[in-house]
Amino acid sequence: MNTSKSFFVVSYRVMEVLRFVLLVLWLLQLVSAQPTTDPNEVAALRKLIDQWNLGSKINLTIDPCTQNVPWAAQDANPRVACDCGSGTNTCHITHLKVYALDIRGEIPMELFVLKELTDLNLGQNVLNGSIPAEIGQLSNMQYLSLGINNLTGAVPSELGSLTKLLSLSFSSNNFSGPLPTNLGNLISLQQLYIDSSGVSGPIPQKFANLKSLQTLWASDNSFTGKLPEYLGNFTGLTDLRLEGTLLEGPIPSSFAALTNLQDLRIGDLSGEDSSLDFLENQTNLSILSLRNCRLSGQIPDGLSKLTKLLYMDLSFNKLTGQIPSSFEDFALLQYLYLGNNKLTGELPAGIVTPKLSALDVSFNPLFGSLPLNSAKSGLSMNLVGTFIDSDSLMEKNAFGKLQCLKTKCTNKVSSASFSIKCGGTDQTSASGIEFDADSETLGAASLYASPDGQWAVSNTGSFISNPNGNQYIAMTDSQISETLDSELYKTARISPGSLRYYGLGLKNGKYSVELHFAEIEMDDSQSWKGLGRRLFDVYVQGERVLEDFNIGKEAGGSKRALIKTFEANVTNTIMDIHFLWAGKGTCCIPYQSTYGPLVSAIHVSQVSDSTVSSSKKHRQVGKIVGITVGCAVGLVVISSLFYIWWTKEPQGHVRIFTDSPRKG
Repeated sequence: MNTSKSFFVVSYRVMEVLRFVLLVLWLLQLVSAQPTTDPNEVAALRKLIDQWNLGSKINLTIDPCTQNVPWAAQDANPRVACDCGSGTNTCHITHLKVYALDIRGEIPMELFVLKELTDLNLGQNVLNGSIPAEIGQLSNMQYLSLGINNLTGAVPSELGSLTKLLSLSFSSNNFSGPLPTNLGNLISLQQLYIDSSGVSGPIPQKFANLKSLQTLWASDNSFTGKLPEYLGNFTGLTDLRLEGTLLEGPIPSSFAALTNLQDLRIGDLSGEDSSLDFLENQTNLSILSLRNCRLSGQIPDGLSKLTKLLYMDLSFNKLTGQIPSSFEDFALLQYLYLGNNKLTGELPAGIVTPKLSALDVSFNPLFGSLPLNSAKSGLSMNLVGTFIDSDSLMEKNAFGKLQCLKTKCTNKVSSASFSIKCGGTDQTSASGIEFDADSETLGAASLYASPDGQWAVSNTGSFISNPNGNQYIAMTDSQISETLDSELYKTARISPGSLRYYGLGLKNGKYSVELHFAEIEMDDSQSWKGLGRRLFDVYVQGERVLEDFNIGKEAGGSKRALIKTFEANVTNTIMDIHFLWAGKGTCCIPYQSTYGPLVSAIHVSQVSDSTVSSSKKHRQVGKIVGITVGCAVGLVVISSLFYIWWTKEPQGHVRIFTDSPRKG
């Protein structure tokens, strides 16, 4: 009996052991069936995570391709996602996103071990150095974003090997040299973002192959040559931006085929004049900006067929004739900019449509009365430099003085200076200068005159994509260095287009013009937010005195005061100081629509009177005649010697002399 009992006990234990062994074998088989990440890719990913200090966000004590890990989620950042395929036990990393996390250093070579990547997003960081040629090994790549970094060197031709690319971005970097011709191999490319990338030279002819493009952002680059006619073959384009380049017109007639365009922004063309005829069938356009494109001729009546238009800017061109009465038919149009042309006649009576919130027709020889609904709530208008009877829009004293922009004035005037605290309240500087307040809320097409009629300010332009809306004053609470007047620089006027200040009723003579600047919107931190570049031009009395002016660069950083001083003559009682955006600089750092002119304060004072006594003038004339005759003789001798020397120069070496830059 005991023997029998012992037998059953032993048998039971044996069965338990067998069950356990079978369970272990089953688990081992199950584990072996779970796919794991390629060990070479795991090792490479570990090095990337260590180099970029991401260990707290991605835990590689487990397999990176384990299902349902938090870093694989669509909205995860950083993100690592995989493809484990079917019928295989090996997973490959296909998605890597390290976005706006301020990773720095050069692009690590370990990145190119991840050869199955299809989506790589390293945008909005502080990566430096060049893009390694090994980028061409990532042959499965479909989405590649390296935008908003500090990358330098040439754009590698190996990018042209990534023929599966659908989207490519290397905008807002510091590359140099031309675009590689090989990018024309990317025939599947739908999106190309290369604005503010630093590239230069002609746009390669081979880019004509990129017929799948839907989005092309290429503004703020030193492109040369003609605006490519082959762009008219990209019939799938919905968004085209080419502002602030060195390209030459005309806008090709082939652009008439781009009937899917919704957003078209071309600007700052030189060379031949352009026509608006190509727009006739662009009925999907909602944003149209052809600013400073040497547009000539009359505005076609058929533009009214662009019924989806929300924004139209045709300013700073050579357009003639009347504004078509069909402009009364724009049902959705909100912003209309026609300033600085040669338009004549009267404004269409119904040009202020129900949706219109900004109308700029400044500096055109227009005449007549204000249009109907000009007193509509929320509407801003800029009519300065026209003959339109608009004195009801401002104090009559200032209105009368502004007429001197168009006619010769002989009014008796007594003012010899003015000072403005742009965007802020009145202040007295450490040196005792009293700066007038300039805190009035301006609209997208505004003209405002000071209560005493000594100065006026006009603004035109809209920050179309600004998440904070149209705001034309910048502010900071930070201290401003390099000055005893920190408060003077804590506010500033900003503009997306054209900002002008006018000194009114000034004595004729020579003036000192002090312009005060401090970059208070763009940071200069070690973050990606410090990579922005603000560039604009400054004109004083119609002469360009600053071109591609970068406040932060010249001041040695942000929130540092900078004063620029110029001399200019007043001959008709008005001083005109013009801050103009010419399409250059980054657009979107630290947020969308961060660009355009910025000025903190203005101080203008007379340094000499233009009136000289008659007898003194005669004595001066006699001296000048004598000096001129002597100089002329000397000039003939010097010119002869120079001609003999110049003709001996090799024919391949020609000296080119240029005058100072002027508006034109």
